[in-house]
Amino acid sequence: MKAIVIGATGTLGSAVVNKLEESGYQVTGASRSSDASVNIEDEDSVKALLDHTGKVDAIVCAAGTAAFGELDKLTDKEFDLSYKNKLMGQIKLLQKGLSYLNPGGTILLTGGIFAYKPMPGSAAIAMVNAALEGFVRAAALETDNRKKVIVIHPPLVAETAEKMGLDPAPFLTAREVSDAYLEAIKNGKSGVPFFAKNNTP
Repeated sequence: MKAIVIGATGTLGSAVVNKLEESGYQVTGASRSSDASVNIEDEDSVKALLDHTGKVDAIVCAAGTAAFGELDKLTDKEFDLSYKNKLMGQIKLLQKGLSYLNPGGTILLTGGIFAYKPMPGSAAIAMVNAALEGFVRAAALETDNRKKVIVIHPPLVAETAEKMGLDPAPFLTAREVSDAYLEAIKNGKSGVPFFAKNNTP
């Protein structure tokens, strides 16, 4: 089985790569800084990656940037970044990726639990996460029923929480959350959002 993981050098993305490889996938890990370079805001870059890998059984996006900040201080530039990168970047990836997906395969996009459980400072992130779910729910209605399109809503992982100055103890680690990515690929239902265990809305 072959998979692409975009965002493969990030905290969560690298854990997902390891999880899939442990489960028998031949993984192409891609990011802005990896040998298999990709920028999800650049459609030509995405197509070049897909052309390079050819047909695959799973396309996972663990990439996507959205702004974190107080509502009255968020700028148009920060909203544009959130929209163009995490939302439209993944939407275009799904559109292009479907034709490279083998029957029985899965495209798994990453939203986030802030769509359901926002915290102060998460307005822009919650916006794109919720929009991404709406898109995937609708896209599933127009997708070949032999292929699955799913949005997963991971929690804030312990490693990221610690970098934000929060106590990491209450949070799942990236490795623990990577279990949910594998489970979504194996048993998730097309168009139905997927959540890490102990983190459902």
